[in-house]
Amino acid sequence: MSPIIDLGIITIHWYSILIFIAILLGSNLAIKEAKRHGYNEDFMVNLLFLGVIFGIVGARVYYVIFNFDYYKDNLIEMFKVWNGGLAIHGGIIAGLISTMIICYKKKVNLIKILDYMVVGLIIAQAIGRWGNFFNGEAHGPLTTFAYLEGLHLPQFIIDGMYINGNYYIPTFLYESIWCFLGFIIMLVLRRRKFMKVGYLTSFYLVWYGFERFLVEGLRTDSLMFLSLKVAQLVSLLMVLIGICLFIYSLHKKIKYEDGDSNG
Repeated sequence: MSPIIDLGIITIHWYSILIFIAILLGSNLAIKEAKRHGYNEDFMVNLLFLGVIFGIVGARVYYVIFNFDYYKDNLIEMFKVWNGGLAIHGGIIAGLISTMIICYKKKVNLIKILDYMVVGLIIAQAIGRWGNFFNGEAHGPLTTFAYLEGLHLPQFIIDGMYINGNYYIPTFLYESIWCFLGFIIMLVLRRRKFMKVGYLTSFYLVWYGFERFLVEGLRTDSLMFLSLKVAQLVSLLMVLIGICLFIYSLHKKIKYEDGDSNG
């Protein structure tokens, strides 16, 4: 699968296009969700604008740190994000920090804002994984054509999993489907009367953290710390935080309309 669209004068990377679409759609959904609860659109646009910038930088810095043995001798490669190398966990951490700072300064309930943002975030992740597909990355171990055919995958995915003379498990697809299912569940949950502040964020943390821990065990390009897969450690932490947040939200019982602000 070609990672680029060749227009003669310029070439456009599929990875960049899909990341752009993911950010655009995810941000739009987060803004609409916040507006539905009375938050000012300008506030959300500014918050997401900074969050996306911090997120992209954080995702790249995170990836570079854990691949520094390569980048220390190839410094210019650090800036070639279109070739891949955006670690979602780094993006989430950096985006969370910027959101925390803004919410603190504006005296806005952080957990409410996160509840609005995770709906857009999880569908953005579902779309963004297809950028990995076009770059031939985020795949699992070696497999066979017969195995992939047995999964009843579209032929273009099977062809795309043929990389450097071998077929690989499409772990990018597993994560994309899981995130999309999570998105559908969140769309249903968000309008239920029993939902309290923090429930959606806790669901996201547990849902994505659980899946990523399992899928990361299959991946062959994991970021490592000593002999441990960093993504698995962070995913376990996400699940634990998600469980703690749910318990906290269960006891606090704050409804979305309680103290909503225009930001």
